[in-house]
Amino acid sequence: MANELTQTTKAGDAEAMVLVEHHGARADIVLNRPAKRNALIAPMMAQLRDAFLQVAADDAVHAVLVRGAGGALCSGLDLKAINADPQPDWVADMPRIWSETNEAMASCPKPMVCALEKYAINGGAPIAFASDFLVAGQSSYILVGEVQRGMAAPNNLAWLQGKYGEAIALRFALLGDPVPAPELLRLGIAYSVVADDEVLARAIALADRLAGFPASAAQGIKRALRALGSSGLAEPATWFTRAHKLASR
Repeated sequence: MANELTQTTKAGDAEAMVLVEHHGARADIVLNRPAKRNALIAPMMAQLRDAFLQVAADDAVHAVLVRGAGGALCSGLDLKAINADPQPDWVADMPRIWSETNEAMASCPKPMVCALEKYAINGGAPIAFASDFLVAGQSSYILVGEVQRGMAAPNNLAWLQGKYGEAIALRFALLGDPVPAPELLRLGIAYSVVADDEVLARAIALADRLAGFPASAAQGIKRALRALGSSGLAEPATWFTRAHKLASR
């Protein structure tokens, strides 16, 4: 059965801040810091990177569902943890790890559904942008607000330009305002907008549908579309490295 839970693992060797759950041919990647609204720290980023590498290499996985535990996708970086005194050792490695995580999301050949509950904010926005199908709650939103903090947001810029083009990238990254679910649908970023309490069920149903297709066909279509495009996302390492270099000028 597609909905039968067959295996649950954590994506890293440390605290399980990211879970990989196997439901037949569907794998769920679950951000698992609900008390922090799934805010990101470097060890969690590393586990998320490893989770995508794990499902990408697993021939039994035909589709991926990304969601957040506790009813929210991601509140961005955990600034309280990052700015602790003394500062954690992992802070210096965070840019590299997050870039690797974005590359892993972009390289994942499996069809990917994301359940956007409540929000995906700043550093968490790429998790929503990386999906092939974004199922958004009626009151949910994406915020790319780094410009208001004097930051260039290179990973968000890479996703926005790579998938949606300059006009939409400017709408998000230069204004820095929350973009609500109905607008996400109008812009072609959300696949569907549903009632807040239906997001997870609808995302699961869609991911299960994709998981039921022949894996070679679904992955071949995704791979071909990336290769035929002109954005550079077909070569994620080069694309994200370029984004970081250009944003740091």
